[in-house]
Amino acid sequence: MNILSISALAVGAWCIINGILHDIFVLKSDYGKQYDRELLRLLMDGHVLITCGAIQAVSFIGLQHNAHWAYAVAAIATISLLVYCAMIWPFLKSVVTMMLNLALLGLIIVAWFK
Repeated sequence: MNILSISALAVGAWCIINGILHDIFVLKSDYGKQYDRELLRLLMDGHVLITCGAIQAVSFIGLQHNAHWAYAVAAIATISLLVYCAMIWPFLKSVVTMMLNLALLGLIIVAWFK
């Protein structure tokens, strides 16, 4: 195992867990009492975290074997999460998620060109 594959798995797990927790708290809140656009939008925020985190976690296997597809897949999911964090920044300062994904992207770039 290498640091990049473990990092992808850890950051992916962080995002999956946060996405699931986000959806649980949204559904338990007043927004969860009626299915409307606002609820759907909030649930999609959790879905973005879960999906990108799952992609990062799945890339773990390919990154262990130095597969080129895994670098690309992990980078795409990581950049997507960074864009997502930037878009929600005025409403929610996702500092830890942003820092974890910046670090992962840095590791991906360094490993890719190595």
